[in-house]
Amino acid sequence: MDFWFSTDAIAMQDTLKRFMNRHVLPANRGWHRLAEGGIYPLDVIESLKNLAKEAGLWNMFLPLLGDGEPGTRMSNLDYVAIAEIMGRVPWTSEAFNCNAPDTGNMELLHMFATSEQRECWLKSRNAFCRRVG
Repeated sequence: MDFWFSTDAIAMQDTLKRFMNRHVLPANRGWHRLAEGGIYPLDVIESLKNLAKEAGLWNMFLPLLGDGEPGTRMSNLDYVAIAEIMGRVPWTSEAFNCNAPDTGNMELLHMFATSEQRECWLKSRNAFCRRVG
């Protein structure tokens, strides 16, 4: 069995590491300050979501993404290293739309959602979606 990461996966790991160093680690202290103050959803995460989408670091856990669907298609093997990198800062996976338990929910939405649900949850993933269900 071949357990080597693809060239694309190694490039994605490097992109994620740079993103973590540039954006996540500097925001970590602010995240903790807000969280300890009981403030959620955290503005820190919402701003990182936009940056993550722009960097192509979105929905990376969905290997069956179709053309035109938001996210970066990765095999489960290639995603393992991505999950490990995100896990170095426990709250980070939400900024990439890769957080549990949402990953399982997103997989179901990807397979069975209506077009409205896809737009809200798989593309925009904002606070409005939480209000309209």
